[in-house]
Order: sequence, then C-alpha cells, then structure tokens
Amino acid sequence: MTSCFRRLTTGPTLPSGPAQSRQRSTADILSLPLKRISINQQPGILLRSSRQYSRSFIIEAVEPGDRSGGGNEAEKAGPCACLVGDQTVEGVVQSIDRTVEINGKRTISGGDSTSKEDRTVEVAVAAAVTVVLGVGNRVLYKLALLPLKHYPFFLAQLATFGYVIVYFTILHIRHRAGIVTDEMLSMPKAPYLLVGLLEALGAATGMAAGAILSGASIPILSQTFLVWQILLSTIFLGRRYKVNQLLGCFLVAVGVIITVASGPSAGSLKEAGIFWSLLMMFSFFLQAADTVLKEVIFLDAAKQLKGGSVDLFVINSYGSAFQALFVCLLLPFMSKLWGIPFSQLPNYLKDGAVCFLNIGSLSSGCDGAPLLPLLFVIVNMGFNISLLHLLKISSAVVSSLASTFSVPIAVYVFTLPLPYLGVASSLPTGFVAGAIVLVLGLLIYAWTPSSWILMKLVRDSSNEKK
Repeated sequence: MTSCFRRLTTGPTLPSGPAQSRQRSTADILSLPLKRISINQQPGILLRSSRQYSRSFIIEAVEPGDRSGGGNEAEKAGPCACLVGDQTVEGVVQSIDRTVEINGKRTISGGDSTSKEDRTVEVAVAAAVTVVLGVGNRVLYKLALLPLKHYPFFLAQLATFGYVIVYFTILHIRHRAGIVTDEMLSMPKAPYLLVGLLEALGAATGMAAGAILSGASIPILSQTFLVWQILLSTIFLGRRYKVNQLLGCFLVAVGVIITVASGPSAGSLKEAGIFWSLLMMFSFFLQAADTVLKEVIFLDAAKQLKGGSVDLFVINSYGSAFQALFVCLLLPFMSKLWGIPFSQLPNYLKDGAVCFLNIGSLSSGCDGAPLLPLLFVIVNMGFNISLLHLLKISSAVVSSLASTFSVPIAVYVFTLPLPYLGVASSLPTGFVAGAIVLVLGLLIYAWTPSSWILMKLVRDSSNEKK
C-alpha cells in the first residue's frame, strides 16, 4: 500500500508569487469532516483511495506560520510526499491503531489487529467471569432454598424487589460521580418497559411450567434458549452465523442434554404432557427476546449518544423497576402457581421474612438464613451484571453460551461435599461424554478456519477494486 502525507494550512498564507493569486477551481476544494486522528502526536485526517491500488493520504492541519526548516520544500518531499502550495510533510505512514470514519464509511488501519486481539481477550475474560458466577448462582440457589424450603416465593420476590433498591442506589452513585450522564438517563423508557414486561412474563410462564415438569427436564428444555437467540438475532439484528457457529451451538446444547439426562433423576418429558413442555419453551423464548432487546438497546444508544455507550446500571435499574411493576400486576396469578391463596399472601410473606431473618419461634428449620439467601442474591446480582456486560461487548449468543457452559460445571460441583447439603450426589454416568461434546461445541463455535480468512480478504479486495 502506498502512503502519502499532505499538509494544508488552516488559515491564509502570504502570497509568494503571481501563481498563488489565481483562484482555485471547484475541483481543487476538499470538503472534509471535522474528525481527527493522532499520528505520532500530530493531528490529522486519514483518507483512503478507492482505486485498484490502495493509497492512504494524511492531511494535516497546521497554523499559517508553522514553517519547519527552509530551503526547497519540493526537494525535501520524499517520493511519497504530496506537495500543496509550498507546504510539505516528510515521512511514511506507520501503522495507525485507530478506526476513522469519513463520510460515514469506516476505514480500518493496519494496527487494528492489536485492537482485535485485545477485544478477544476482553470477551474471553468476561465470559470466564460469567461462567464462574453462573456456577455460583446455580449452586447458591439450591443452598438458599434449604432454609427457605417452605418460602421459595418469598425468595423470588426478595430478589425481584431487592434488585430495584440496589440497582437504583448504584445508579445514583454513578450519576453523582459523572459516570452516568444526563443524556443516558433521558433516553426513551419504552424499551426498558418492554424489557420489564418480557422478564415478568418469562418468570411467570417458567414458574407455571416448572411446577409441573420434572427437575431434570427443565435444563434440557432450556437449551431451546440458544435456538431462539440465534433466530431472533438473525431477524432483528440482521446477524448471519457461519456453519461452524451453528454446529457449535448445536453441540453445546447436545452436551448439556447428555449431561443432565444421564442422571438417575432424569424424567421423561412425556410424563408432564406436551403443553407444559411447550409453555417452558415459550418462557425461554421470552427470555431470549429480552437479551436480544437489550442488545438492540446498546446499539441504539451508540447512535443516540454519538458513539457513546449507555451504562449497564441504567438498563438494569429501569428494567428491574418495570419488572417489579409487572410482577405486582401478576401477583395474584403467580401466587396461585406457588399454591398460595392470594388472601393468605400477606401472612405468607410475613412468615417468610421471619424465617429469612432467622428470628422468633417460627424460625425453626431455617438454619443457614440469612447468610445463604443473601449470598445467593449477591451472586445472582453479580451474575446478571456480568451477563449484561458480556452481552454489551459481544453478542446475545456468546452470553448464552457462557451461561450454558456453567450447567455441567454446576452438576459436578453438586457432587462435592458442600455444607448443609449432607450426602453429595453421584456424578451422572454420561457426565464426561456430555462435557466433552459441550467443550467441542464451544471450540467449533470459536474456530475461524484460515481458508475463511483468506476468502474474506479476497472478497474485501474485490470490493475495494470495484
């Protein structure tokens, strides 16, 4: 690639001869957007030619009186330097670790390979954190239900309404610190309203189906979550997936199914009937739509904030607030699903609070509270934040894969001697086989064949020639 420098003055220059008194034609005038890049700490604008051979021009703005050195400027200009009037700039364009937009088109420099590697590392670290918190979330949920075994509905409402208080407190602190701007808070609230509705309906339908289905069948049906995300991402985000990515997602789902279904407690889906299985799949459809909608919110925010990004706690706070609102509206229906008459709901919540605080005569059998339930709420909150962060820097499918990968690890953790659980459960017979298939699926999803890279380079080159 041939690279050239060009220096233009930012103000009028003193005439040096009759030739400079001529008026320039319209074709000599360049209209450039006010976007700058840094090249060796010098301001400038990167242009790239669309000819068959690629040439880059650096147009650098300088003050009228900025004249470095004397002598014949044309002789000082190297073979790649461009001369405009009596101004030249020496040098050769080095790799520029920036992406510049000119007239709405993105120009990616050679240094972007380093940026891409850093991005990959960031996604990998975020995915690993999400997996760890996902495992802790599943394990602590089981432990939290030990003291609150008679009050699971209280634990669900504690998490729902507790998040609203915690998220808005953090949002207020971040707003006072200047991290959350007024522009972020003034964004339209309709998408957050839809987020809350999807989360509330997803919880209600999942709760209804979960009360009928066997414990082992729910993780199996949850693998439809990946299918819904791929489908919705293709429709609403225009995302296209390679064959290896689709195959990888399929193998991940198969690996989880093998791991869970091989256990001794695995029940048949036919026992509960097709309706409840479809209802559970529909609940995961609502959850998948929720994650894709959040990805759309991030993309729209980048446009509204002119390249900025909305803070995670803005989405979490308003989404949780609207979810709590819809949960209140659905409370008579949801309490009935848990077998609690709506008229007895106040007494139920009161007894649940007593057991949670582990005080009074009603707290017998509530050993482990409030420590275990609080640990679950804290880890669940961290898991939701990490999942949203991973969604922000990658995609809905990647965040789903990280969450799915935590399932077999959690199955293995339950075989360890955990406190309050008593005798550890045995490892399913097909655990190793399922784990191998799952890891193979993740590797295939992340694999980028060199032949596909070559095809992409050839396609980009042909597009540039056109």
